[in-house]
Amino acid sequence: MPLDSRSRRVLFNAREERPYKNNVENKGGLMSDQNMSQNPYAPPTAAVADVAAAGVEKSSRRARLGAAFLDGLIGTIASLPALLVNFGAMMEAARAGGSNPFAMYGALYSGVGGILSLLLLLALIGVTIVLVQRNGQTIGKKIVGIKVVRKNGERATLGRIFGLRNLVPIIITLIPLVGALFALVDALMIFGAEKRCLHDMMADTIVIRA
Repeated sequence: MPLDSRSRRVLFNAREERPYKNNVENKGGLMSDQNMSQNPYAPPTAAVADVAAAGVEKSSRRARLGAAFLDGLIGTIASLPALLVNFGAMMEAARAGGSNPFAMYGALYSGVGGILSLLLLLALIGVTIVLVQRNGQTIGKKIVGIKVVRKNGERATLGRIFGLRNLVPIIITLIPLVGALFALVDALMIFGAEKRCLHDMMADTIVIRA
């Protein structure tokens, strides 16, 4: 059926307007995407990794084990006078008092040998406090060449290291059953990808090369 002149004009105008609308819509979509990409308040689209501060190198597991062994060895040497003199009395107190640790330690650190060991241990604690305050190190860590810092690389305070990183875990290990499980998990977590024990995570610390 042939179209009259008015119908032909309407159809022609509709065909002319359609490309213009599509072009405007495409530009609007492009501008919207650009605005979104430039929006400073938009959430990040890339994956964000939880990493330690740049410029720090985490300690190896072997170095941490070596430092712990040295600290334990130094503490044992400080306790040698008491062990050599009072070991028998300590075992006798253990048999008489069952699992009471106060009776055992009371017998161990009594007499001349016990007092000498206590003085050596107090001196050791004093030196450790100074080293931790200065650079986040125990004697063992200083020998091995590692230190404790915050996860972001900042200096860890004395209170954080002794309180959150050491004292709180020690208190937890004294709880029956729970303490043994905590100690096991704490030790095994060093084999994770982050090389951090549970007490590191509690104190928000890492161990790095000094």
